[in-house]
Amino acid sequence: MIKKSIVFIILLYCFAIRAQKEKVVLKTYTFSEIEILQQTKPKPVVAFIYTDWCKICFGMKKKTFQNLKVINLLNDRFYFIKLNAEHKKEIFFLGKKFKYKPNGSKTGIHELAKELGTINNKTSYPTTAFLSSKFEINLQIDSYINSKKMENILLKILQLKS
Repeated sequence: MIKKSIVFIILLYCFAIRAQKEKVVLKTYTFSEIEILQQTKPKPVVAFIYTDWCKICFGMKKKTFQNLKVINLLNDRFYFIKLNAEHKKEIFFLGKKFKYKPNGSKTGIHELAKELGTINNKTSYPTTAFLSSKFEINLQIDSYINSKKMENILLKILQLKS
């Protein structure tokens, strides 16, 4: 009887540890997926525009977009897109083809990143663009957004939508 109890306790402990380790993952979409989804389940869109070399972008990926409250809000109430501003493949969105445009021997910017991430004729990284379900830009922030501020912004957008 004691052996069975010990085995049972060990199993419960193993399951508890496993349950704690299961991680909630942020769902990311492509622009073409969102176009289709908006037809049946409209939601606001959050587009995170970054580059691979940007340390601040990396920080947002590791901190802000790993925060459980932010992940749950984005997964439940928004469509989330990560857009590398130096992405070289064409993106078809809203009936238009967006391409990578080189502006030097090793530099350039994707047209869609420029379209969504330019504020006052300037593009910087990271930029987070908040779009309506009709793909209208409601807000752009061109700096690091910590988890608490991101949560507050998302909640305000939801209040305005109501």
